[in-house]
Amino acid sequence: MSRTQETAEGAGPFTTRLTWRLADGSTAVWESRRARKRGLLGVRAAGAREARSRTADSVSVRRLRRLNAVAAGSFTVGGGFFACGAGVAQFGPASATGAWIYFVGGLFFNTGGYASLLQSVNAPRQEAGRAGLASPRWRWWSYEPSRIDWLSTFVLFVGTLVFGVDLVSSLLEGLSVQQVDTLVWAPDVVGCVLFLVSGHLALVEVCHGRPRALPRDLGWWIVAVNQLGSALFIVSALSAFTRPATGSAVNVDIADWGTLAGALCFSAAGVLQAFEHP
Repeated sequence: MSRTQETAEGAGPFTTRLTWRLADGSTAVWESRRARKRGLLGVRAAGAREARSRTADSVSVRRLRRLNAVAAGSFTVGGGFFACGAGVAQFGPASATGAWIYFVGGLFFNTGGYASLLQSVNAPRQEAGRAGLASPRWRWWSYEPSRIDWLSTFVLFVGTLVFGVDLVSSLLEGLSVQQVDTLVWAPDVVGCVLFLVSGHLALVEVCHGRPRALPRDLGWWIVAVNQLGSALFIVSALSAFTRPATGSAVNVDIADWGTLAGALCFSAAGVLQAFEHP
C-alpha cells in the first residue's frame, strides 16, 4: 500500500511523530514513545473522527512486555533500596551510612537502565508501505544517536554506570577529603546531570517538542515524576559536597532527604511504568 508523508513533528534534529496519508484515504500516525513502549500505531479511516490503534506483531508485544516488566520492576526496587539507604543514614546510628544498601539499589538501577535501552534498540519499526509495526531482529546493542528515544535511554544507562563508580567508591574506607570529593561526590553529580539530560530528552519525546504539561498522558507522568526525582538527586548531591577546610558535608540533612524523596519518585515512576505496556 503506497503512502505519502504529510507531517513530521519533534524538536531540533529529532522526529517524535510522523503522519502519513495512505492510498485508501486513511491516515497512519507513528509516535516514538507509543510505538516503543506499547507497540501501537494510530490509524484513522477516511472520514472517521477517531483513530484506532493497530498493535505490533506478537513477537514485538512479548518482547515489550518482558522488557517493560524488567525496567519497571528494577527502578521500583532500586528506588526502594535508595530510600532505605537514605533512611538508615538519616535515622540510624551515627556511624551508619547505608553504603551497601545504596550499592544494591545501584545494581537494580543499572538493570533498569539497560532494559530501557534495550526497549529502544528493539522497538517495533514501521513496515515499508504498510500501516503496521514489525519486530526487527533481536539486538543487544545499537548506535542510533539520531533517534531521541535511543539517546535518552543511552544517557540514562550511562548515568546509572557513573553512579556505580560513586557507589563502589563509597564502600572504600580511609579516604581523604579530596578522595571523597573526587571518587564519590564528582561521579554522583555527573550521574545526576546525565539523569536530568535523559529526562529532558524524554520530555521532548513525549511532548513532541517543547516540554509542557500533558496530565492525561501516562507516559508524561512517568517522565515528569522521574525528572522530579532527578532534580531532587542533584540537590542532594550538591549538598553532600565535603568541604576541604572542615571535612564535613555542606548539609547532611538536605543530602539525605533529597536522596530519600528522589528515590521515592523513581519508585513511583517505576510503578506507573508497569501500566505502560502493550
